[in-house]
Amino acid sequence: MKIRRFGLGGGLAVIAALLAGCGTTSNSSNSGGSSSSWSSGQPFKVAWVYIGAPTDAGWTAAHDAGRKYVAAQLGSKVVTTYKENVPEGPQVKQVIENLVRAGNKMIFGTSFGYQPAMVAEAALHPDVKFEEATGSTVTKNLAEYYGAGEDAIYLSGIAAGAASKNGVLGYVSPFAIPEVIRDVSAFTLGAQLTHPGAKVKIVWTNTWFDPATESKAAQSLASAGADVLGQGQDSPATGQVAKTNNLKWTGYDSDQSRFAPKQWLTAAVYNWGPYYLHRVEAAMNGSWKTGSYWGGLADGFTDIAPFGKSVPLSVQKLVAAKKAALVSGKFYEFQGPLYDQTGKLRVPAGKRLTLNDILGMNWFVKGVIGKPSAA
Repeated sequence: MKIRRFGLGGGLAVIAALLAGCGTTSNSSNSGGSSSSWSSGQPFKVAWVYIGAPTDAGWTAAHDAGRKYVAAQLGSKVVTTYKENVPEGPQVKQVIENLVRAGNKMIFGTSFGYQPAMVAEAALHPDVKFEEATGSTVTKNLAEYYGAGEDAIYLSGIAAGAASKNGVLGYVSPFAIPEVIRDVSAFTLGAQLTHPGAKVKIVWTNTWFDPATESKAAQSLASAGADVLGQGQDSPATGQVAKTNNLKWTGYDSDQSRFAPKQWLTAAVYNWGPYYLHRVEAAMNGSWKTGSYWGGLADGFTDIAPFGKSVPLSVQKLVAAKKAALVSGKFYEFQGPLYDQTGKLRVPAGKRLTLNDILGMNWFVKGVIGKPSAA
């Protein structure tokens, strides 16, 4: 595991589910202070706070798979709990407070907008371990974690470009933030590898999870001539539009192929389970330390989902070769020469964007049709 500094995320939800949406699995892990081990003789209680529901088939479903992995691996040593559909905002603090009062000694927040509440609650409860996915603040008992999803999205873009006949692809895009801007750019670069000159049209939805809004955006891209659709959204709504319009499709967050198997190409996915297990065990045995984790293809934190049946073996082999080059460090999608939409040279030949560069990325690569802002 590499500990480094990284990026962002986001979400939405419904206030009505704030205190109601909860699940508990009788399986557990450990913690206490920043260096003490768990030794009460009782199961270690650890909780997750979700921006969506485990049934979203995307972001939250992937996190919940990670929670279940912890429960399965640690058995009766842990009790895992989750709160679903928790909106970003001041309400998060009360949800976390209730989880602490319930005896949870470790809490994972899965949205960037939870950060103010996470920081405040970490200060109030120094004996509890807090971790935030896509966060940007680290304190004595608050860590952050995420990974290079853009690398896997680049690989999915390769499959998308190969599937496009007219060289016009669409990407349903949630928020105009560096995370999404670099994802769209990586997808575009991947598509241009197999379809030189490919263009990627975007539509901003300003939501992570809203199937109706996502469907409308996807349909507008299909109507504008895109013959392959990609997404940075949490639901499989884009795939269902692809199915209706007989277009190819790359998903996001998890394997969503069952929703449109004939349209499915692949997707960038996150494997949260091993990270969660490692951190919960560290909290239990007293070795937990705060910090920033940035995972990737090399440690299996990110990857791509299985290919659809329509993806040619030659394309699968090309994707595998590029993945191996990314893992070895011999290749990086954000290496020069790279130009932005205006034709300005952003990355000279022989240079690469740094981690800090991509975490603050506010420009699209050449070939993206749309502004890197929602305005």
